[in-house]
This record gives sequence, C-alpha cells and structure tokens, in this order.
Amino acid sequence: MSAATQKDAGGAQAPPDGRPNSVVNLIIRILALAIIDAITIWLVYQMVYDGYWPLAAVLALVTIWVNIVFLSGRFYPLRYVAPGLALMAIMVLYPILFTFYVSFTNYGTGHMVTEQLAIEQIESQTFLPADATIYQWTAYKNPAGEYLLWMVNPNDPNEVFTVTPGTDPVQRTGEPPAEIDGYTQLQMAQIFAELGPLSALTFGVQPDHAYKVSQTSLGQAAQFEQLYVYDAATNTMTDQQTGEVYTAVEGTFTSESGKVLTPGFSVTIGLQNYLALFTDPALRSTFFYVFLWTVIFAVLSVFLTFVLGMFLAIVFDVPEMPLRAPLRSLLLIPYTIPAFVAVPVWVGLLNPQFGVISQMIGAIFGWVPPWFSDPTWSKVGILLIQLWLGFPYMFVVVTGALQTLPNDIYEAADLDGANAWHKFQSLTLPLLLVTVGPLLVASFAFNFNNFTVIDLYNRGGPPMPNVPTPVGYTDILATYTYRIAFGATGNSDYGYASAITVMIFLILFVVTQFQFRYTNMLEERGRNV
Repeated sequence: MSAATQKDAGGAQAPPDGRPNSVVNLIIRILALAIIDAITIWLVYQMVYDGYWPLAAVLALVTIWVNIVFLSGRFYPLRYVAPGLALMAIMVLYPILFTFYVSFTNYGTGHMVTEQLAIEQIESQTFLPADATIYQWTAYKNPAGEYLLWMVNPNDPNEVFTVTPGTDPVQRTGEPPAEIDGYTQLQMAQIFAELGPLSALTFGVQPDHAYKVSQTSLGQAAQFEQLYVYDAATNTMTDQQTGEVYTAVEGTFTSESGKVLTPGFSVTIGLQNYLALFTDPALRSTFFYVFLWTVIFAVLSVFLTFVLGMFLAIVFDVPEMPLRAPLRSLLLIPYTIPAFVAVPVWVGLLNPQFGVISQMIGAIFGWVPPWFSDPTWSKVGILLIQLWLGFPYMFVVVTGALQTLPNDIYEAADLDGANAWHKFQSLTLPLLLVTVGPLLVASFAFNFNNFTVIDLYNRGGPPMPNVPTPVGYTDILATYTYRIAFGATGNSDYGYASAITVMIFLILFVVTQFQFRYTNMLEERGRNV
C-alpha cells in the first residue's frame, strides 16, 4: 500500500491541500463569493454612511472569514460549517453583544438615530425670512407622478421660472401653458388632492434656491432658508434665525437657555443605566419587587407542575389500571394547545361576570375572586393557568424516568418492611431528581422569562400606582423590560431595558450554576441509593 493511499485508524483524512475537483467547481465558488462580496460591500457602505459601524464591522469580518475559508485549502474542513457559523455570528452573537453595548447608551425615544442622521434631519429644517418674496405658483404633473411648479413674482411680472425638486430654476416667459416638458397642468379641482404631496416636497436646490409650497395659503410659495447650520469643529448647531447656539450634551443639541433640538442621537453614557437601576429609589424598588415576583413565579411554576405531573405519573404507573393508555393520552391535551390559544380561553373561564369557573365559585361560596383586579388573586390565576399548561410536560418526563428505576431496590425495601411513603421518600424521589434535575433547571429558566402567560392574562396588571416606569403587580422581568423597551406609555428606553436584560442574564447564570451544582449533589445521592 502506497503512502498516498494509506489511511489512519481514525478514518479517511481530508484532502491535504483542499484543491477543487474541477475548474467548474472553482469558477462556481469564485462567482458565489463575488456575489456575496458585492452585496456585503454595498451593505457595509450604506451602514457606515448611516453611522451603523458596529454591524458594518461584524458583517465585513464575517465575509472576509468566509472568503478565507472557501479560498484557502488549509481551512477545507470548515467549508461545511462556515455558512452556519457565519449566520450564528450575525443572527445570534451580534444581537447579544449589541444588547450589552446598548446597555451603556441612551438609546431610546428621542435618541433613536446616529449622530450623522440626527445632524442631517436637523439641518433639513427651514424657515421663511421676514423679507422673503412670496411667489404665485401653478402646479404640473407628469405620468411618472413627478411635480413641476410655474413660479411668478407678483411684485415683478418679469421674474418667471419653473422649478422641480432637486434642480435649479429655469427662466420662462409668458403665461403658464397647458403642457410643458412632458408635464400637464393640474386643474383647480385637482390641486386640493395634490396639496399634501406638493407641500411635503422641496423644489429647487438648497441652500440658495429652495422653494416650498404653503399649505395654509393656497397658490403661494416662498424661498426658504436653512434654519440650523452644523459646525463640525465645535460640534454645535447655530440657529440662523435667532443666532442661538446649541451644543451637543449627551446626545441632544442643547442651548444655554435649556432649549433642545430634535431628534437627538445615541451616545455612550457609561454606567448610568446600571446606576439608575440600583441607586434611584423609585426604580430600585420597582425592579426588586418585579425581580422577587419573577423568582416566586418561576419557582412555584416548576414546583407545582412537577408535583402534579409526578403524582399523576406515579398513579398511572400501575399496569393493572383499566383504561390507562387513553387516560394518559387525555392528560397530554394541555401540552398540545399553544399558550397564546389556551391563556385567552382561561381568561374567559375566569371572567368574574360570565366565566364558567367564576360562576361556579359564586354559586357555591356566594363570592367570586377578583381574578384581574386584585394583585394576589391575579397571581393565583396566573399560577393556576401555568399549572394547567405545564403539568403534562412533567407527567411525560416523570413517566419516562419511572421506567428506568430498578425493581430490585423496591424488592429489598419490601423485605426491610418499608411502607409506600418511605419507598417514595428514600428511593423514588431521589432517583427521579437525578434524571429530571437538569430538566427542572431548564424549566426554571424558561418560566423566568415566560412572557406569553403573563402578557396574555392581564398585561401584567393590575398596574402599580405612582411608579416611574409602567409596571403591573404580575409583571415579571421579561414583560417589565418589554414595556420599557417598546414604550407602553409612548416612550421607549432601550438602554435601560438592555441593562435589565444583562442583569437577567447574570441572575439566570448564577441561579443555574447553583442548580446544576445541586443536581450533581443529587447524582451523588442517587449513586448511594
């Protein structure tokens, strides 16, 4: 056997130089990379121009890495996983890192854009000087939907010109014709329908020839001037009308008198979001109340569903039970219904006026629990729904785990005279926890961020009074963060919400590490059993 064809005991080796099998293969690979590179270059250019340089840098680095993998023979084995790794970097790792970065910024309502875009939007604002000439206009429109204005100076009938958006004025003479340069004159009945689009346009070229149509005075237009001028050397905005200077302060151009320009822009503010979370008395009390309920909700959800699921699994673990198979199947029905369908159904069942469950309780006790208006009963209702949704999962898991338990230890326990409770406490439960322990940890992490049940039940309500951020008594950290980030009151604060998200990650990391250590202790106890 030659050295070229010899194989190691571990299997066939990858090609030593990763050369393509044919010229066609190489051409296809280069063409595919060229298309990817062209798209990336265009996207990166747009992102850098708009100021989104972090995403542009990640996209460029990932594309360079993909090119190296597919053009170099040294990385031949990575070609099969390169697309997946590239998508993971862009779709998973980047959002995580970006969330961490946003937690150190003021990103939110009023500061949603980059500094460059904010400057462009502020500089686009115009004003009408006191000595400006008011022109009379006649509107034209071409088949492509583009507009043209025939402008006349009423103080100087010889000053006549036409102008379109983005072009310099063209001198004209005489009266407005019915058609000009492919444009057709709009009749008075058409002007009212076109006034909105016309007033939104800037005709001509800024800053010397910029004309806008008045919405309040029909048939009038004027030459507007740029209101704010940006000075890159001092990073300030100057009001051309009043001469007031605005300096950039934490993402907002602010004057000495306290006036601000909108929009603001996103900037790094250091640890302010984290300091507000732990030092602001109002925010701190709200956060810790929500955090405490989040932990209680996650723990009780896991405990109650596990207890009920384990009880039913043990009850149905008797082979002689009649109709055991169909009854087991019926118990899985709640697990097959999505939460966004089941929760509204339960909300209807608990309705204090029309709900079947509430009417039954009222008929028996003469009193109906305030499932949605009282904080305590709202939490009871949520836990009841969560119990119904979650016990089938625990039932399936425990049923499978029971099949793995050895019978000989129970026979030995019977010989020792152990009763059913002693066998459950000393044998069944420890051995079950060894098997389902990691699943309980995963269930805790899931319920820690169980957004669906909390939001669909009562939108986190009832609401807490006199709090700085919108929050309800049944909100958990996930829904609390959502309301801050997406503006339950019309304002959003992504920076503060990202800081809470980072804290949720750290809390879950610490809790799961502790739980996994406890799971290892259970495994050691299981070995002793």
